[in-house]
Amino acid sequence: MGSPKKNESKGFFAAMTSGLSMFGNAMHRSVNGFLGYEGVEVINPEGGKEDAEEEAQRGRWKQEERESYWKMMHKYIGSDVTSMVTLPVLIFEPMTMLQKMAELMEYSYLLDEADKCEDPYLRLVYASSWAISVYYAYQRTWKPFNPILGETYEMANHGGITFISEQVSHHPPMSAGHAENEHFTYDVTSKLKTKFLGNSLDVYPVGRTRVTLKKDGVVLDLVPPPTKVNNLIFGRTWVDSPGEMIMSNLTTGDKVVLYFQPCGWFGAGRYEVDGYVYNADEEPKILMTGKWNESLSYQPCDLEGEPLQGTELKEVWHVADAPKNDKFQYTYFAHKLNSFDTAPKKLLASDSRLRPDRYALEKGDLSKAGAEKSSLEERQRAEKRTREAKGHQFTPRWFDLTDEVTTTPWGDLEIYRYNGKYTEHRATVDSSDSTNEADITSIEFSPWQYGNLSTE
Repeated sequence: MGSPKKNESKGFFAAMTSGLSMFGNAMHRSVNGFLGYEGVEVINPEGGKEDAEEEAQRGRWKQEERESYWKMMHKYIGSDVTSMVTLPVLIFEPMTMLQKMAELMEYSYLLDEADKCEDPYLRLVYASSWAISVYYAYQRTWKPFNPILGETYEMANHGGITFISEQVSHHPPMSAGHAENEHFTYDVTSKLKTKFLGNSLDVYPVGRTRVTLKKDGVVLDLVPPPTKVNNLIFGRTWVDSPGEMIMSNLTTGDKVVLYFQPCGWFGAGRYEVDGYVYNADEEPKILMTGKWNESLSYQPCDLEGEPLQGTELKEVWHVADAPKNDKFQYTYFAHKLNSFDTAPKKLLASDSRLRPDRYALEKGDLSKAGAEKSSLEERQRAEKRTREAKGHQFTPRWFDLTDEVTTTPWGDLEIYRYNGKYTEHRATVDSSDSTNEADITSIEFSPWQYGNLSTE
């Protein structure tokens, strides 16, 4: 195959919504060697002066901003900066982490196909392709807003899906999400952990993602690789996620192991993903190969992992067209997530779309966005002081903290479970006769536990 076109979306901060399970390392064999599939992108991933100038021209950084930011940040080297509140708004995108969780739903038709599929191995091809598909969106050059405690995000009008996510903890920052249609349910508890390394950032996806396919009731568990954000301050920012992604069928023991190739010099190997679907006896059944920013294909294989005679490589997923020269490198789907057109009737006042800082940034008013962001963060601190003074505990509205604790390589994870109340709420609202609703954009953002809180 020829070299891929140069991609302008060099990511900043991957919002990894998926989780970890306890599968051990699985054996990996390079499918590229069998298929002669190579792609060399002639870029220098380390960046340089020209890249820095281009970033400045695009409005992201000016040289003096880089230098002042570096002076502020260098003292945090080696630290977890997940919940820092001092980051400048100029590096943000007008979207929250809760909305980025919903980006996994863009290619949800792949989960529909997995549910309808009779072949247990092809089912994993579809489901793992769904998990890979979001990486195209995760390479953006901007950081999403950290949600306020109690903040939510709702989505409707996409593939029959009802989606709800909620910020369930502030320290440590944790989110929970639930999506459902006639074919599947999707449940995630997400807790990001980071390590700031100077001009790069390691992102560890401490979380758990489960997908249940309704027809047969099989449960799929997803384990993504860590992510490294390179050239965070100097040079062109770009994301790499070298390592294994494992999706396991907890019902049957089948699994798929996909290996993200690390980016080499001049971009060699960047974007490449390959691996196998294995049966419960860890015998390879189907090989998979492709690029996470373009497409994925599959082909039946023998016990040595080589393509079966008389079979062809078939494409299972292809990235959708994206807007050209979009300011925030948004896909069409990302724009839909920010749109009030995807908002259900009687949108919750805690919804991310209503955040005044996010909305100001979307409209291009960085000064107002920065002021609103500071105001929200101070209100959140005031709520915490009030809660502690009253001896109260924050209780999420749509998710319940369980007694279950999952061990991950980067620490323990407390599991939140969807409590079903949002389904009841939405059914009640949708069945109401109210049609003359106020303008959604006039709703005041309110994730607060205490309605008349004094911020003294």
